[in-house]
Parts: sequence; C-alpha cells; structure tokens
Amino acid sequence: MLRWTVLIVVLLSGCASIPKPIRGDVAAISPQQALHEDTAGSRVRWGGEVVKVTVNKDETCFELLAKPLDSSARPLRSDNSDGRFIACAPQFFDPAVYAKGREITVVGTVIEPVSGKIGEYDYRYPRLTIERIYLWPERPDFSTMPPYYYPSRPFYPYGFYDPFWPSPFMPRYFW
Repeated sequence: MLRWTVLIVVLLSGCASIPKPIRGDVAAISPQQALHEDTAGSRVRWGGEVVKVTVNKDETCFELLAKPLDSSARPLRSDNSDGRFIACAPQFFDPAVYAKGREITVVGTVIEPVSGKIGEYDYRYPRLTIERIYLWPERPDFSTMPPYYYPSRPFYPYGFYDPFWPSPFMPRYFW
C-alpha cells in the first residue's frame, strides 16, 4: 500500500510544477501594488506578454503586459491584466526570440517606477531588475486546425447513422 501511495504522489507532483529557473521564494506583490506602495527591494515573480523589447548598450529592457500566473507560473491566457511593467536585465536578449506576443515569466527585484508613454498617454511603469527569465514555449494555435471529421464509409442503407461504426459516443471497448 505504501508503494502505491508513493507512486501516486510522485506522479502527481510532476503535474504542475514551476520551472527550475524561476523557482524560489518571492513576495506576493502585484505590479499595481509596486506602483502604489513602497516595495522597492522586494523579490517578485511576474509574468506576461511581451509588448516591446528595447536593447541598450549594457542592458535589455522588456515592456510586458502583466498577466496573472497559473500554478506553474505561466501567464494565463485571459483579458485580465495588472497593467504593464518594465523588466530590465544587464545582458543581451535577442528581440527576434523574445518577440512581441511571446509569454515570459521573470524573477527579480522591484526598483523605483519609471515614467513613459503609451501612444500619447503618460504612463507610470513599475520596474524590475531581472535575476532570472523564462521564455515559455509557444502555445499551439487550434483555431487553424480543421474540425474533427469521421472517415468516409460505405453508405448505410437505413439512414445516416450506422450503429456498428465506431463513434465518439460509443465506449472504447466496443471498437
């Protein structure tokens, strides 16, 4: 019995774990809290969708649309957002790889907010110094896949439904 319990625990522990590069203790501070409270120096894990990448001489800065994170610290696909934030790292990251729309999660230290513009709107960004960054694999686009179809079969003389042809409503053991 103990053997089965250990096996089940081991199998379930791999279901939703945070990737190794972004694991660790972090404060539960959102980007909006970082704007309105004194949180400078706090270590946080934030994630979102890349809006813009700016490469400077000695750092790369990401403008991210903040998204809530799921149990594996991946940004959720939702319309919920906690605004935008800037995350900068003292090294080069290729903007072609970290392209607009890609999902990343960063771990870093909150520093003083910066002012910028979105179009002509003045915007105040919470800012983060990146310690670690994780680029998530692209999600498959199921909207371009053809709908499920059933293979063609000979005409069934008593109508369109053949009760002996496998269907998704029939239990697997009948096939």
